[in-house]
Amino acid sequence: MIKKNKLSVKIKSFFIAVGFIVFPLVIGLISSALTGDAMMSFGKLNQPPLAPPAWLFPVAWTILYILMGVASYLIYQLKPRAKKEKNLRKAELIVYFVQLFFNFMWTLLFFKWELRFFAFGWLIVMWGMILALIIMAFKNRKAAAWCLLPYILWCTFAAYLNIMIAVLN
Repeated sequence: MIKKNKLSVKIKSFFIAVGFIVFPLVIGLISSALTGDAMMSFGKLNQPPLAPPAWLFPVAWTILYILMGVASYLIYQLKPRAKKEKNLRKAELIVYFVQLFFNFMWTLLFFKWELRFFAFGWLIVMWGMILALIIMAFKNRKAAAWCLLPYILWCTFAAYLNIMIAVLN
């Protein structure tokens, strides 16, 4: 009976982990689908120096969404021992999901609605949330913080691209 119970816990943990990893990928797919053919018109815009080729964006975002999902699962799965740790985990998950919403909306703001300057401000707020999440996670969940590091670096680069495209177009 004990072995069966341990197995069911492992299976449940596996599916929870998969859910945390798949969720940001689905959010990314939905935001991409909602932008429609906006990426085609994006390619026709004046691009700043250092602008990567178009094929790099879906590759980079797929990797980043997977890392974000892993980070969120690592935050979730840590079992808090004290109320302070429980509150920290709750705060981390709230910041994670709010920044994921900001990520989703940024795609629409920038690509679909072409609100480039507003999207830049939106991205700066999102960047602050990612930084806050990294700082919070670094205290008890260093692996989660490290998973988020490429994300904040890419968002820093995205901010450069965002503001330069807004200025050049």
